[in-house]
Amino acid sequence: MIRVIKRYESRKLYDTEESRYVSLEDIARWVRDGQEVKVIDNATSEDVSAQILTQIILDEGKRGTSFLPTELLHELVRAGEKAVAQSVEQVQGRVDRLVRKSIDRLAPVRRARSEMAELRHRLAELESALTELESESDSASGDSKPVKGAAKS
Repeated sequence: MIRVIKRYESRKLYDTEESRYVSLEDIARWVRDGQEVKVIDNATSEDVSAQILTQIILDEGKRGTSFLPTELLHELVRAGEKAVAQSVEQVQGRVDRLVRKSIDRLAPVRRARSEMAELRHRLAELESALTELESESDSASGDSKPVKGAAKS
């Protein structure tokens, strides 16, 4: 079972299982004893476990009580760099998928616009043909309607 710790704005750590404030040393002891610990920022509900565990390692290093070999610390730093690179790749992949989906959504819009332009063109041709037919019909029936702009005699 995971032990949930709340971190308050005052940086105090509250163990929800024992309903008491705890120290970094308490958390370090639980982790060494095999307990899974999850630290949640009370204000944002963000998981800050990695920050707290890193702080424990840093504090132990400052006190000279850290039993971590330098080689392991080097690997941890390298792993952190790899994790950042992997995260960037994941974000980039998600952005690429989003762009592709957006383009796929735009394709029907482009087709619709193209079809609308074609329909406007055909409508203009039909209007022109109707105007021509009306002119021919008027000429054949002898109907002489005055043409706009023509001088009266």
